[in-house]
Amino acid sequence: MSDNRFGVRNSTVPSVYITHQLQVLSGKTTAITTALHQQIIAKFDACWIPDTQQRPNLSGKLSEIHTAKLNIKFVGALSRLKKQKLQKKYELLIVLSGPEPQRTLLEQKLLKQLKAYTKKALMVRGVFTESIPVNISNTTVVNYLLSDDLQKAINQSNIVLARSGYSTLLDLQKLEKKAFFIPTPGQFEQEYLAQHIESLQIAPYATQDKFELKMLDRINNFKGFSNTDSNFDEGLLHLF
Repeated sequence: MSDNRFGVRNSTVPSVYITHQLQVLSGKTTAITTALHQQIIAKFDACWIPDTQQRPNLSGKLSEIHTAKLNIKFVGALSRLKKQKLQKKYELLIVLSGPEPQRTLLEQKLLKQLKAYTKKALMVRGVFTESIPVNISNTTVVNYLLSDDLQKAINQSNIVLARSGYSTLLDLQKLEKKAFFIPTPGQFEQEYLAQHIESLQIAPYATQDKFELKMLDRINNFKGFSNTDSNFDEGLLHLF
């Protein structure tokens, strides 16, 4: 069983590839990257898509397939996190992630704006280091959180500000959160997913260069994520 790992397969045993990217967005080369990825997927016995088959779904056109050559199965949204009924501690949870220098650029921009933010917030920087850049009243800044602590923080927060990566969408759907997205500049998939989720009236987004904290008020006009609570079909495991 391979989670987007091309080389994790063996022709002598059943091998399953897990991905939502049947279409690989790469700008002008999308047709090429999509064809190459589907050639890799075809080498596996099956491809499991962590999303619902019923549309509209989270992955949108990323999980569309135009060939019958691939053994595709939609297995429902997958997340390691669980919804908990906890007392709210933060109005805003900021989860930073992604490649440099964009992670740092967004962090610096948000830290400046948080100085005027009057509600309680938690920023998870997404880095493994000992230093904390700044101390801001009403805002707690931590370098990283382990899975259980992140789950608790999300459940204790009213709204989440994050990148629009697909795994983040799955987690927020499982926890039924209100969110605002800032896609990583230049990452076509994140830009598409942010636009797609906004078009479904789930959560708004803004580009990194234009974002301001006051835009969070737009969240009130969106319905937020709801958990489809789809059960995994254990019959799929008969492949093994």
